[in-house]
Amino acid sequence: MEKISGEEDKEEAVTTLSIPKEVSSNISISDNNKFVYQILNGPNEHCFENFRMDKPVFYKLCDLLQTKGLLRHTNRIKIEEQLAIFLFIIGHNLRTRAVQELFSYSGETISRHFNNVLNAVIAISMDFFQSNSNSQTLEDDDDDDSRFYPYFKDCVGVVDSFHIPVMVGVDEQGPFRNNNGLLTQNVLAASSFDLRFNYVLAGWEGSASNQQVLNAALTRRNKLQIPQGKYYIVDNKYQNLPGFIAPYPGVSTDSREEEAKEMFNERHKLLHRAIHRTFGALKERFPILLSAPPYPLQTQVKLVIAACALHNYVRLEKPDDLVFRMFEEETMVEAGEDVVVVALEGHEHGFRQEDVEDSLRLRDDIASHLWNHYVQNQSTF
Repeated sequence: MEKISGEEDKEEAVTTLSIPKEVSSNISISDNNKFVYQILNGPNEHCFENFRMDKPVFYKLCDLLQTKGLLRHTNRIKIEEQLAIFLFIIGHNLRTRAVQELFSYSGETISRHFNNVLNAVIAISMDFFQSNSNSQTLEDDDDDDSRFYPYFKDCVGVVDSFHIPVMVGVDEQGPFRNNNGLLTQNVLAASSFDLRFNYVLAGWEGSASNQQVLNAALTRRNKLQIPQGKYYIVDNKYQNLPGFIAPYPGVSTDSREEEAKEMFNERHKLLHRAIHRTFGALKERFPILLSAPPYPLQTQVKLVIAACALHNYVRLEKPDDLVFRMFEEETMVEAGEDVVVVALEGHEHGFRQEDVEDSLRLRDDIASHLWNHYVQNQSTF
């Protein structure tokens, strides 16, 4: 049985962690079951604050995991409490000792059930990732925005990479050190415009280039699939390739043609913000992704996948919960807006040259369509 490691080194730091307000003010930690069941029998807000989802969503997840035979009640601890332990850890970024005292179980019991629930969520994670064949496009949106439709009507979402802090042994740190000198895993994600993840590839070293990770996502067995005739938006860290539309590089406003490219880049940038809102909601709900947890590397990779899967599950079951409402607004400041332009010449991408040229023509067609409509109907823009 895989266990959480590194706890001994963290015991001193644990004493500085604070228990969420609802817990410290309302709950006694002396009773094995009192914490979990007082939360579940209390106001819905307490369940959301502590377990990061509303009570009906929490109970439905318990039933799902039990029905599929992935979790079972034991003599000492029911499925509700097993799931609560896991969600409490990833939802508050707490270490085993703090949770051990709160739930009144040994560190071994907390560790065992944490890993059991993690593996159970991983086992059904594919059920929570939206099928690309059913991906929402801008054309499907009831609130079509004239800034984007019909120009980007075949766009199914956004692809980008994000660096998640990682903890590895000294001998392994080299490959995981990114350009900023931080230890991270490079996580590639494809998200739809309704703040759900279509695809996630975690575990690549922080030093890996974004294009390298994307190439891996397109060639591995469980690969990122793009529906026929559709494409994803990518930023200037990537090449403009079949299925991926990037902004124009080095655009100026010296000519009418450049003005069309500039307008394309502006609209493209607004669409790209969707994935920052998606990741913002993910990290708000599960702050364990904000710092490197002291678990084995395989567990850290699984945590990213599990968190994204649970994010999708909640989005499907309760699309208007508090976290999602926080990140619905398009006017939200985009995280990481100042992006360093990466030289992409010479990257191997595996596409035929004629297909690459077709993707460049598609970008030109979108830009031309945007600009011509703007010139003809300036009052509508």
